[in-house]
Amino acid sequence: MAPERVLAVVAHPDDVDYGSAGTIAQWTSRGVEVAYCIATYGDAGGFDDTPREQMPALREAEQRAAAAAVGVTDVTFLGYPDGQLAVTYELRRDIARQIRRVRPQLILTSSPVRNFRRAAASHPDHLAIGEATLCAVYPDARNPFAHPELLADEGLEAWSVPEVWMTGGVEADHWVDITDTFERKLAALRAHESQTRHLGEGLEKMVRDWNGSNAVAAGLPLGRLAEAYQIASTV
Repeated sequence: MAPERVLAVVAHPDDVDYGSAGTIAQWTSRGVEVAYCIATYGDAGGFDDTPREQMPALREAEQRAAAAAVGVTDVTFLGYPDGQLAVTYELRRDIARQIRRVRPQLILTSSPVRNFRRAAASHPDHLAIGEATLCAVYPDARNPFAHPELLADEGLEAWSVPEVWMTGGVEADHWVDITDTFERKLAALRAHESQTRHLGEGLEKMVRDWNGSNAVAAGLPLGRLAEAYQIASTV
């Protein structure tokens, strides 16, 4: 059964699209409300000579366009420096704020466990945002006495999230068939032009190969495509 509200918490613009855009497109088409919380503006990314000072605004615009491609309009940037994420009290508080604001039944985030089979999945920022998100889910967001200013100053009451879906790890135990929404996922990824333009037509092959491998692991018929998750219950 689809949840009513989902919050995706990731480190960089494009992280949610590589990992979950196909799943999100399915949800939004069913009326699920999806919000994004992105810790950085991705200003350390890019593959051309775009001036660094232009990257934050550029990548924010790209992410908002990518979100629109899969039916998401609620996008919040926390503004932490790209490449410097750490599991701090402040980051936990800022994620807990978004959890209490959105009040989701399900959170998407990155696995905090290093994937030794694929280094790119375990960027240090990905590991940090995964751990900080799990800390924000339990115990921060559900504990009315944690981060008391969220309630006292902002009126954000405690909220318990029953389930977290993590991407990028090695222990996938749940797969979503995204064959029918794959083109929307590609559209979202292509919206990140500063990150994907240099790949040309190779982008589709790369992502199709990844999602095809996921489908094989899920036992889906040949030719299907899937996104992979490890699910953590927080009940």
